[in-house]
Amino acid sequence: MPAQVVLGAQWGDEGKGKLVDQLAQDSDWVARFQGGNNAGHTIVLGDQVLKLHQLPSGLTNPNCQLVLGAGMVVDPWVLEEELDRWKESSNETPEGERLWISERAHVNLPFHRLYDGADKKIGTTGRGIGPTYRDKIERVGVRFCDLKHRREDPNWLTENSARMTSQLEAHGVEGEISAADLKESLDWVEDRFGAAIKPTGLMLDLALRQGQNVLLEGAQGSLLDIDHGTYPFVTSSVTSRANATHGAGIHPGQVGEVYGVVKAYTTRVGHGPFPSELFDEVGAYMGEMGHEFGTTTGRPRRCGWLDLVVLRHSHRLNGFTQLTLTKLDVLGGLDELEVVVGYDLDGQHLSEMPACAEDQARVTCITEKVAGFAHMDTSEWLELARRANSEGVGYSALPQGAREYVEKVEAWLGIPITSVGVGPDRDATVFKV
Repeated sequence: MPAQVVLGAQWGDEGKGKLVDQLAQDSDWVARFQGGNNAGHTIVLGDQVLKLHQLPSGLTNPNCQLVLGAGMVVDPWVLEEELDRWKESSNETPEGERLWISERAHVNLPFHRLYDGADKKIGTTGRGIGPTYRDKIERVGVRFCDLKHRREDPNWLTENSARMTSQLEAHGVEGEISAADLKESLDWVEDRFGAAIKPTGLMLDLALRQGQNVLLEGAQGSLLDIDHGTYPFVTSSVTSRANATHGAGIHPGQVGEVYGVVKAYTTRVGHGPFPSELFDEVGAYMGEMGHEFGTTTGRPRRCGWLDLVVLRHSHRLNGFTQLTLTKLDVLGGLDELEVVVGYDLDGQHLSEMPACAEDQARVTCITEKVAGFAHMDTSEWLELARRANSEGVGYSALPQGAREYVEKVEAWLGIPITSVGVGPDRDATVFKV
């Protein structure tokens, strides 16, 4: 049975965690394939709210195996904090039982966090992600399979602690990494997570050949892709479908369905161009109604209209077989909605994104207006979704304006929208019939 992939189609924060949580109830494996604790997925189960940063969203299914893939940069200290919180609520310790760390994944060390904390230009999370990927590309990083060798090599410890200290100094960061400090960190990681370090690519390949359900979970979004995003205001990894299998350790032919997760409007966190951003009361309304604050950093998210130019770019990269439209309920209460259908750059009409960030920042949005729909509270939307699914009526249960909005977006993009999120709860999703 082919693997399924869930990807963010915008700048992240689209609601991927909720979809993965839903799909994971029927999955045998859920694997993260890139990024680290710069991601933040929120899952709402009634009164329980789980905020995950590295743990795959399949955590809530006790029969689901969990993988931190080879394409990730894993912060073991943050991972322990997440596991401690999970144990408090579930009394489970999944590491070494159903949570596995790829032996090829890279370790995000205290040095990387110190170095990353000096960023002022890109607006990163400061969690050490970029510096860890930089060390990976420079071939001086530490993979989980390297731990036992590196911590027992005094020459390596001396050379690399000196390298780290000099890089901090050159970056204007106070702090010294001694050989003893570095060894202590590596010792702790190996001792704490050694039982969970496995050849996860082989494990996933075997699972697929045995016909098991495998779900590959992306972090961030397509417009934050290091190659095809709004560079340099991007993350440090490949966030697209091409890396889903590569980062998990399997091959592209093993993928079937590719879910693109799209917020009913657009948000982004941090610096960088955002053509449809709103600086008025409508943008403020979206932020307030959508509780738009970053899961990882708590920073307010910038809000704007749904941008079809962004989504066409994202679809070309990922080949979505279906879309999940999230947070449609947030738009309730606006009399009129707008959708970006193209850009104007110095009088030239563009239907695709320019590659250069300076040009992206200069475009003017060309929009089409769509009728809005009335506001409903969270409990009303939840009741609507449950009724729509139990009675099998699908989108016909949506308010007229909301239904027309979904149908128009689907027609514009030419990709089936198979579910619509109308609230944070797992059950607050209307499925197409």
